[in-house]
Amino acid sequence: MVPSGETVSFADLERKSNQCAHLMRACGLHRGDVIAILLENHPRYFEIALSAERSGLYFTGISTHLSASEAGYIVDDSDAKLLFASSKTLPLAREIIADRSDIILFIVDGDDAELGRNYLSERDAQPGTPIADESMGTPMLYSSGTTGRPKGVKFDLPEARIDEMDSLTNLAVSGFGFTEGMVYLCPAPLYHSAALRWSLSALKVGGTVIVMEKFDAQRALETIESEKVTHSQWVPTHFIRMMKLPDAVRSRYDHSSQQVVIHAAAPCPVAVKEAMIEWWGPIIHEFYAGTEFNGMTMITPDEWLEHKGSVGKAKFGTIHIMSEDGKELPARSEGLIYFEGGNKFSYHKDEKKTQSSYNEQGWSTLGDIGWVDEDGYLYLTDRKSFMIISGGVNIYPQEIEDVIVTHPKVADVAVIGAPDPDLGERLVAIVQPMSMSDAGDALSEDIQAHVLAHLGRIKLPRQIDFTEELPRLPTGKLYKRILRDKYWEGHKGPGSS
Repeated sequence: MVPSGETVSFADLERKSNQCAHLMRACGLHRGDVIAILLENHPRYFEIALSAERSGLYFTGISTHLSASEAGYIVDDSDAKLLFASSKTLPLAREIIADRSDIILFIVDGDDAELGRNYLSERDAQPGTPIADESMGTPMLYSSGTTGRPKGVKFDLPEARIDEMDSLTNLAVSGFGFTEGMVYLCPAPLYHSAALRWSLSALKVGGTVIVMEKFDAQRALETIESEKVTHSQWVPTHFIRMMKLPDAVRSRYDHSSQQVVIHAAAPCPVAVKEAMIEWWGPIIHEFYAGTEFNGMTMITPDEWLEHKGSVGKAKFGTIHIMSEDGKELPARSEGLIYFEGGNKFSYHKDEKKTQSSYNEQGWSTLGDIGWVDEDGYLYLTDRKSFMIISGGVNIYPQEIEDVIVTHPKVADVAVIGAPDPDLGERLVAIVQPMSMSDAGDALSEDIQAHVLAHLGRIKLPRQIDFTEELPRLPTGKLYKRILRDKYWEGHKGPGSS
């Protein structure tokens, strides 16, 4: 753990995950039941997840940044029987279970006899050998809820033995060179699908996982040097924040131990990725997939330099680009991205959303818009739900955001559609400046000139608003719903609920 320095050996992880599995059986949990994990990046996270995985249980990670009502919704919706919290998340846990007497709360690093049970003392009273009825469990993680209520992504429980390689770990080995002895850096929150799953894959092949308790751009560089990190996984926001460190700081640290750098979760601006490759070398790989894991693309650094902006070819599933009326589109035509032949998934307790994700052919979509070139490389445009219709023209904000964020005085940006009596929606850029002292008309005009130097006038935000911080998740995703709701309050339209 960074920066605390706490370590867990493989022997400890084996023993403690066995003890936790016995504890969950003692609490009456059986194959197919659900546990919820409400923890920051914590030393107990992996043992709890692995104990569920070896006990045939679903495990649901909950963001520590949610409100009590949002987190409580996930606990209720998932049918969780156990909730694991820490001293840090205990205030939120208290609110969640206030009216939920059927849920057992375990406190993983403290004691509150009136509210929860002491996880460490109860765990340590259990045997460290495997339970008699081991079977494979799996995550049931929830979508981020950036555009609405989060939904639990549910798969059938695997029938495989617990020591068999799962499909994602096989992809990590074949696609990203995961191997025994690797040192994997996780700078993202473990409740996020990619952070948790890639970390578990690194452990399964015999690698060391370095977990940052909270992302800090300079500390990440320090950790790469001090821990001799070989593999790591990032989101574009991490890249941007490291790139905007002073040159003297960026050049201070040795990053030569790195062999494979992976990024995903959101489209990366081309200029940012070019700069990262120039800085770290041609070791930056990218993939595109959702929590639903209905398909997956990968692209190597060399491929990306030949197809800049692409997220790669399909490595799992077959890509189809479909029109609104369900017809397949030719190369370089934008449409909804569907995957054929990927994992079958469902949204827990939401049959309507599950059905709407599949077409007549049985192909599934996550609601992303994109296109493929003649060589089969996929390019993401944006989320369909983020599309802005201004003056009858469909505009996807991602392209505009990618330009604005490269402005030297911009730390972060979101582009949304706000109500407009003439255009229907007008483009608004909500900018988090590097320094709030720069906010004002002069910076607004400079940002607009920057946009016009790269994009057509139709994509120019006529309104630039400034904020100290955007509601961005540690996973890199924006809560655009929160931003849009403020502008659409009292209006009917994309922001109304």
